[in-house]
Amino acid sequence: MQQYFSLAGRTALVTGGSRGIGKMIARGFVQAGARVFICSRKLDEGQATAEELRQWGDCTALAADLSNEAGARDLAQQLAGLTGQLDILVNNAGTAWGAPLESFPAEGWAKVMQLNVTAVFSTTQQLLPLLRQGASAQNPSRVINIGSVAGITTMNEDAWSYGPSKAAVHQLSRQLARELVDQHINVNVIAPGRFPSKMTRHIHHDPEALARDCHDIPMRRWGRPDEMSALAIMLASTAGAYMTGAVIPIDGGFTL
Repeated sequence: MQQYFSLAGRTALVTGGSRGIGKMIARGFVQAGARVFICSRKLDEGQATAEELRQWGDCTALAADLSNEAGARDLAQQLAGLTGQLDILVNNAGTAWGAPLESFPAEGWAKVMQLNVTAVFSTTQQLLPLLRQGASAQNPSRVINIGSVAGITTMNEDAWSYGPSKAAVHQLSRQLARELVDQHINVNVIAPGRFPSKMTRHIHHDPEALARDCHDIPMRRWGRPDEMSALAIMLASTAGAYMTGAVIPIDGGFTL
């Protein structure tokens, strides 16, 4: 059974991999045998995470500011200098902005759309040469985009640009999946519900708020890091080789 989920010999990049969901996925990939690169805007945070993950295998931190197209090009150039191919790309870097409808600023719309949507497109676009290099019908390269149940449901919690940005990621991923399938590149989406991260710490660190939040989740709890890692490993491994264009909620039943 283990061979179906092994990532031995595969090279992966996880954007926003220094913390939160990105770190959960990076850890799982390292433990599954992949050579893993993580990138973050703050190199020192990335290096600290990479050092922690190296107890299980190969992990290297890169600096990348994906808030503009030049940052995506620079990341691709850095990676091309370190590896001849990229087997797995996880577009995880993202942000949110909260404010009431009447006062929600245009800046909060533009910033979230740039990092959550445009950067996913630009990063994938710039890394296509590396993704194509080792792709085959027997073992396709994988792009895993991190969407959200906020792109499926309407509970936006005054984060007016976040849900629409994730819905856009879901649709962009389906379009990329159709375009790239003949090049043996699979594109799928993980749409998380609640998991511990910087974005959700105001709830996770407040027992009363956490209890209220769990009441709206049929399983009555948040997701665990190993559950996120396991889903990402499945999509990146032999187990997910025949999947493309899928949007997979991992949410304890929240979207029900």
